[in-house]
Amino acid sequence: MSKPIASRSQLIVLSLFTLLFSASAVRAEVKPAPLFSDHVVLQSGMPVPIWGTASAGEKVTVTLNGQKQTATTGADGKWMVRLTDLKAGGPYEMTIAGSNTITVKDVLVGEVWLGSGQSNMQFTVSKKRAGYAGLINEEQEIAAANYPKLRMFTGKPATAYDPQPVTDGEWQVCSPETVPGFSAVGYLFGRNLQKELDVPVGMLILAYGASTAESWIPREAMAADPLLKPMLDKFDAAVQFFKANPQAPADQAPKPPQTINARPGQAGQQRDPVRDQHQPTVLFNGMIHPAIPYAIRGAIWYQGESIVGGSNGITLYPHVMDTMVKTWRKLWGEGDFPFYAVQLPALQNISNNPRVREGQAAIASLPNAGLAVTIDIGDPKDVHPHDKEPLGDRLMRIALANVYHRNIEYSGPVYESMAIEGTTIRVKFSHLGGGLVAKDGPLKWFQISGADRQFVDAEAKIDGDSVVVSRQDVTMPEAVRYAWVNYPDGCNLYNAAGLPAAPFRTDQW
Repeated sequence: MSKPIASRSQLIVLSLFTLLFSASAVRAEVKPAPLFSDHVVLQSGMPVPIWGTASAGEKVTVTLNGQKQTATTGADGKWMVRLTDLKAGGPYEMTIAGSNTITVKDVLVGEVWLGSGQSNMQFTVSKKRAGYAGLINEEQEIAAANYPKLRMFTGKPATAYDPQPVTDGEWQVCSPETVPGFSAVGYLFGRNLQKELDVPVGMLILAYGASTAESWIPREAMAADPLLKPMLDKFDAAVQFFKANPQAPADQAPKPPQTINARPGQAGQQRDPVRDQHQPTVLFNGMIHPAIPYAIRGAIWYQGESIVGGSNGITLYPHVMDTMVKTWRKLWGEGDFPFYAVQLPALQNISNNPRVREGQAAIASLPNAGLAVTIDIGDPKDVHPHDKEPLGDRLMRIALANVYHRNIEYSGPVYESMAIEGTTIRVKFSHLGGGLVAKDGPLKWFQISGADRQFVDAEAKIDGDSVVVSRQDVTMPEAVRYAWVNYPDGCNLYNAAGLPAAPFRTDQW
């Protein structure tokens, strides 16, 4: 009778050993971050971090095009190597080897750009992928989208209270089959760049609809900033309330952030603050942190329709953006990488108002930063304008001129200075691009004011590198504004390069 009992004991021991061995094998498995998957594009001309997980103390070797780099996994199960001196080219295979070997296929080396922001960055090429989206020439664009050297990684939208280790997504090769789901702005910018440079281009899209700028900033930066810490404190208080009172109705919970164009909410169950893309830090934690320090050349940014805090929030917005850009640059460790923002287009809505655009223009004061003006390609009723082709060209021009050193004009006329000359005001501009142009008739949307600060429509004429502004009944003018309304239909100051002037004011009233 003892033999069967011994046999059963042996089976139990064997089963336990098998389970332990299997668990050990799982722990030991080398696994790269999802960013390093088939069809990936790696950045040329700078150190390229490759990272992932394995068992503690395991040696991991990454091999690409004859180069080998080895790292030992830390106690936390994380490893990272840095490839060096990569030149544009491919396709290659990259192997990542430890106790097991991963082969990443169809690897290209070229130029990598990050695209982030809110829904106008998420906006897809085809309306079939997102009902609010779709380019105006969607069918033709899709049919022509055969660009195998252009790839896009679209990160899964994710919010989190704590920094996350990975972002889910996959690299896709640009083709008529895949491009309908591509970010339209990312696609147009990347396509134009790839055609101009004739090297592979990778677009890393990490965007979330209706998000605020502060949602993309890490906790440490906000906690250390007296202007931003109150937002963080309110968020933390809301999180603690939700944890303690998950079933409480919304009217008993701390009030969530309200954007300047928010509609009245309906009474009901409160929302988990961590799932609210208007709250600070949540998108940095869920989407940006997992991508750092993926090697990139620069970033393009389309956001600004969602700003919380009313007029005070608009005033604070330039500081929020300044903090975000500086913090991203510090964390990426690549120095002042290029950062190009999109200025909001015209729209008959308070979200797209002149003060917001003015706040966005402040980004140009940062090193290696720029602004793509879209005041002429908006839609009066749609916060998601479909004419995004000119925007792709304007973003590309900024990059070509400032990163790739092409001798081209990349900006429309930029207000430089003003001088009162009797009953007129002379406004001078830089970025003439071959000369100032009044497109399709006399200049529109110039206004003038005297000491009463009442702005009235004015006559404006081009004179060399200036525009001379006057009005017969304003005999002692003091200030000029251009396109200073939510929807300046037909504003038409351009340069000869075909680029529009941004709205501006000479006063600070």
